[in-house]
Amino acid sequence: MELGLVGLGKMGGNMRERIRRAGHTVIGYDRNPDVSDVHSLEELVGKLKGPRVVWVMVPAGAPTQATIDELAGLLSPGDIVVDGGNSRWTDDEKHAVELGIKGIGFVDCGVSGGVWGLENGYALMYGGDAENVAKVQPVFDALKPEGDFGSVHAGKVGAGHFAKMVHNGIEYAMMQAYAEGWELLEKVDSVTDVREVFRSWQEGTVIRSWLLDLAVNALDDDEHLDKLRGFAADSGEGRWTVEAAIDNAVPLPAITASLFARFASRQDDSPQMKMIAALRNQFGGHAVENKK
Repeated sequence: MELGLVGLGKMGGNMRERIRRAGHTVIGYDRNPDVSDVHSLEELVGKLKGPRVVWVMVPAGAPTQATIDELAGLLSPGDIVVDGGNSRWTDDEKHAVELGIKGIGFVDCGVSGGVWGLENGYALMYGGDAENVAKVQPVFDALKPEGDFGSVHAGKVGAGHFAKMVHNGIEYAMMQAYAEGWELLEKVDSVTDVREVFRSWQEGTVIRSWLLDLAVNALDDDEHLDKLRGFAADSGEGRWTVEAAIDNAVPLPAITASLFARFASRQDDSPQMKMIAALRNQFGGHAVENKK
């Protein structure tokens, strides 16, 4: 099938390549002309045969809103817009209404996979009407990991991004647990090789995971994380998860504590946040702050 893809950054560029490897045609647009296939959204839409599917992969908030507003004036009834960025689920509901007035379908899709997705595939959580999802399904199949899992129609519009938001909240808590354990091991005199303790956990333990593997990668690069400043940003989804928990009276003590720990990292050079920063860089290519 044909796909228009808007946003060719760290995620979008690799997604374009993976979809093409599956035999589909992808026309990509990015404000950076060095990576773009066309010069404008208008040119992108003009090159696609109807009914069109355009996947938006730009930062959440104003950039996504502006892109969807422009596409609303370019697309035709029966076309589909997919928002694959990290938008808040409440924005999805708004976008679906705005596009629906013009007869344009909308699907939201939470995407996880970071810089590793090109080779390993992307975990996908999407929301929307079954009819609209079916039109995008070949692309979902191209992007997902091999095997039976890694892709889900989570429910109505907004369900995909809500599921991805909760996924990221869980990720916050898991990374915080590894970071706290690492700091305690580093603190005591009796443990003389913390990196190898972490490595030993990669087989046979109940806490083995891909995040643990990435922690070992980070420690192989910088055994005591001496090069990093103990600072970790938050993408916003952790905050949204906690806000949704409050709205629904669901207790999330571990996820909430992990979010607040990131806030604390902005006040001191936190050893735990060195591990959080290293893990975010490992799986997502997120920027780190090195010591000066």
